[in-house]
Amino acid sequence: MENNQEYDFIIKNLNLHYGDNHVLKDINMEIKHSRVTAFIGPSGCGKSTLLRCLNRMNDLYDICRIDGDIFYKNININEMNPVELRTKVGMVFQSPNPFPMSIFDNVAYGPRCNGIKDKATLKEIVTTSLKKASLYDEVKDRLKDNALGLSGGQQQRLCIARAIAIQPEVILMDEPTSALDPIATSKIEELIDELKQDYTIIIVTHNMQQAARISDYTAFFLLGEVIEMGETSELFANPQNEKTEDYITGRFG
Repeated sequence: MENNQEYDFIIKNLNLHYGDNHVLKDINMEIKHSRVTAFIGPSGCGKSTLLRCLNRMNDLYDICRIDGDIFYKNININEMNPVELRTKVGMVFQSPNPFPMSIFDNVAYGPRCNGIKDKATLKEIVTTSLKKASLYDEVKDRLKDNALGLSGGQQQRLCIARAIAIQPEVILMDEPTSALDPIATSKIEELIDELKQDYTIIIVTHNMQQAARISDYTAFFLLGEVIEMGETSELFANPQNEKTEDYITGRFG
């Protein structure tokens, strides 16, 4: 495959079945490097399923069958070790899911699993990751406290710090603000805007206003198909497909 530095992911003719259910239908897509790409569309349209394909999380389901190709940095992800792939392509889930351990140990967990034992190195990684997640100033005096004592918004930023700590190149976010209040949501959105300087971010969101605010590119999904994809400002202002226009103007969904 030709060397293409512009895109982190190139998806070709991707189909996915859960048993007899055809969930993703002939997906072709390119995800630009160091940009925020949003997946929008009604519930059950395949957004999160495609997101999980990008770091092979669907491999965990026996009834899942995938045809087609996904290239990450020009390498077919099926030829990669899934653990290595998930190190490069981190994930933040819908509900904050900190481990029941200290704030410090949450962030240090991934680096320790990767063999880093030196205390000074771990401390530096934890500090840097918390700073990048805009959380350090709020927790620096209680790093030994249980992470479950943090607010929901803080827990989600901790999960982002935990993802950053293993030095990924891409961060996948599956509706990262759906369980949060408006103030916490605003902080996460500001954080995403900062993080895209260093990471490629792909976010699934039900919130079209959020997609319009934070993403550079948007893909609109419907019934397992990508109906339209383009620059966010263009897609919202001048959709090319009638179904896209119907969705973003609130006629359905």
